[in-house]
Amino acid sequence: MKNYKKPFVIAEIGCNHKGDMEIAKELIKVAKIFCNADAVKFQKRNNKELLTENQYNAPHPNPANSYGDTYGSHREFLEFNLEQHKTLKAYCEEIGITYSTSVWDTSSAKEIASLNPDFIKIPSACNNHFEMLEWLCENYKGEIHISTGMTSKNEIDTLINYFIDKNRNKDLVVYNCTSGYPVPFSDVCLLDISLLIKKYSGVVKHIGFSGHHLGIAVDIAAFTLGANIIERHYTIDRTWKGTDHAASLEPMGLRKLSRDLTAVYEALSYKQKDILEIEQVQRDKLKYRKN
Repeated sequence: MKNYKKPFVIAEIGCNHKGDMEIAKELIKVAKIFCNADAVKFQKRNNKELLTENQYNAPHPNPANSYGDTYGSHREFLEFNLEQHKTLKAYCEEIGITYSTSVWDTSSAKEIASLNPDFIKIPSACNNHFEMLEWLCENYKGEIHISTGMTSKNEIDTLINYFIDKNRNKDLVVYNCTSGYPVPFSDVCLLDISLLIKKYSGVVKHIGFSGHHLGIAVDIAAFTLGANIIERHYTIDRTWKGTDHAASLEPMGLRKLSRDLTAVYEALSYKQKDILEIEQVQRDKLKYRKN
């Protein structure tokens, strides 16, 4: 009997498509066929709603990663419109992988909800955007996934209680997360997964882990601690221009992560009898017997 829920792997494409639909489709195809991921996730922003005029017109804080003359033009270059998201969702359905998107503002939440995806993600930066959360709770029927990076424990309590008050806590997936790109291992703080499980298991639908670290060992530990939904940034090439690529897995890394999570899931069980059949052969041959 399994005591762990089966792992669910989300390949977070975000804006790692460089604003190119063909690259986005390639990322979807590789995530499904080569990496064996369960879902891909993009992001949707209404930049003029999300940013102040000064923020929109300011230069990118790291010009080497910018796709435009200003931060606003950079963000617009990387943004897919609703019709493009419809196309991506249809492509996901065609090849058999779950489509989802993170939303950063109420307008984007309304647009993506109109596509009726299985789940919508709220990034750590927006988990206090209660206008958006209220609209989703009242109008969107799918799962709502929320990261808890840069969020205090009191703020997490407030967030969970909000969903309880809205009677939507059973549709809620809460992710342990540290916001950074990339995050050093000492700041991943995996044991917070145990705290989330202790406080909210049975209250919310699942506890997940959204990692921005390097490698895949940490994700295996996160799953072993009880986070059955594992989300990792994913790209074709970690050297590409952009903030997220350096903290992303390339296809081989994501493939190995899916493989290793499946292996650990299979291994996480109790012996059903003292001597397994595979052991009996060795016992008969090797077990010490007094002459």
